[in-house]
Amino acid sequence: MESEEAAAAAAEGGTVTPARKKRGRKPKIKEDSQTKEQSGKESGGKKTKQSVDEKYTQWKGLVPILYDWLANHNLVWPSLSCRWGPQLDQATYKNRQRLYLSEQTDGSVPNTLVIANCEVVKPRVAAAEHISQFNEEARSPFVKKYKTIIHPGEVNRIRELPQNSKIIATHTDSPDILTGHQDNAEFALAMCPTEPFVLSGGKDKSVVLWSIQDHITTVGTDSKSSGSIIKQTGEGGDKTESPSVAPRGVYHGHDDTVEDVAFSPTSAQEFCSVGDDSCLILWDARTGTSPVTKVEKAHDADLHCVDWNPHDDNLILTGSADNTVRLYDRRNLTSNGVGTPIYKFEGHRAAVLCVQWCPDKSSVFGSSAEDGLLNIWDYDRVSKKSDRAAKSPAGLFFQHAGHRDKVVDFHWNAADPWTIVSVSDDCETTGGGGTLQIWRMSDLIYRPEEEVLAELETFKSHVMTCASKP
Repeated sequence: MESEEAAAAAAEGGTVTPARKKRGRKPKIKEDSQTKEQSGKESGGKKTKQSVDEKYTQWKGLVPILYDWLANHNLVWPSLSCRWGPQLDQATYKNRQRLYLSEQTDGSVPNTLVIANCEVVKPRVAAAEHISQFNEEARSPFVKKYKTIIHPGEVNRIRELPQNSKIIATHTDSPDILTGHQDNAEFALAMCPTEPFVLSGGKDKSVVLWSIQDHITTVGTDSKSSGSIIKQTGEGGDKTESPSVAPRGVYHGHDDTVEDVAFSPTSAQEFCSVGDDSCLILWDARTGTSPVTKVEKAHDADLHCVDWNPHDDNLILTGSADNTVRLYDRRNLTSNGVGTPIYKFEGHRAAVLCVQWCPDKSSVFGSSAEDGLLNIWDYDRVSKKSDRAAKSPAGLFFQHAGHRDKVVDFHWNAADPWTIVSVSDDCETTGGGGTLQIWRMSDLIYRPEEEVLAELETFKSHVMTCASKP
């Protein structure tokens, strides 16, 4: 039996917590169809639901054409975060891999951190006629719960340690904390790709840096004080220790809540943050606790998310409540103190909640939003107008429309780079719960054009040969 370690990292001060701005409202159990229909009539939302259902039906009809594989998994409770864990084993037609989720309940039952085993079907294995034959209200046979950990408070964000993906950190509203924040911290959380460091941001407008090594040291010397939570699960059951871990540094520069943070892919001492003050800030722990560069008006509204390109440490993505994604070059961030992005990607109709670079290609990234869409972009295609339809936003080459409500998180699979897991909070459209989808677009969409044309030409020749036979 393998073990999993979960470091629950959160921050809040005092005993009274103020009302929090949530990206997904407090969930409720899914209502029956009669209650849901009556609720729609009373609220005047029936027309909106019909529009959502019509778009979904249209999307589902295109699944066999657009996707190489897709798994749909109904969630009783919404998950505000999803992350791939380690690959467990490989077989001829599919691989087995860990998947980390959460259950954000209404308080009638405990919130939980869910460790699942996922069967990931390999490329060009699934039959086209099978991948669209799923029941939206059912659980996928490809996703099986392995272990459920009762979590102290809501699980708002999950992040795995790159050096050991069995170690994960969570953001929560629990008073069990890694000390350092003076107020609640909900969403801003990152793990360093080069060192065992954890980065967090919160309502106290600060960015806080910890070392997991400090936590490991403290576990052996101070197991009685309140602090971070380590859960180790295996045959021996759950083990919980609660030492207090002091930060390596606390960084001040934001004027409002810090919504997201990211480490540089090449240095554990460099990181960035974004917040509700519409600012993007770059930091360097070696130069002190003040900003190295502060980008004012990086967007026209609150910034919700940021990601640093793992292939090119000059490129940084940001997503905002102004419905746009912006690409910045750290060598030329501002003009007269105001943000000057390389490009502004416009393809969402609501606030952008998550952005992430593709692990397989340096110019490709994804963005998810409250409009229920997960867009896949390629910056290299922006200047190639022949590659896109006249009405399609520049750089946009795929749009995943399988969710019927806000897509709160998604994660590219590093072990299978074009496979993505995404989760939506379906409270607004279906009366409660959420949807998890694991999907891979057809490789004819993202492969180099010359390769695709050559393959299609071969296929055409094959069809013509078969058609000419008596």
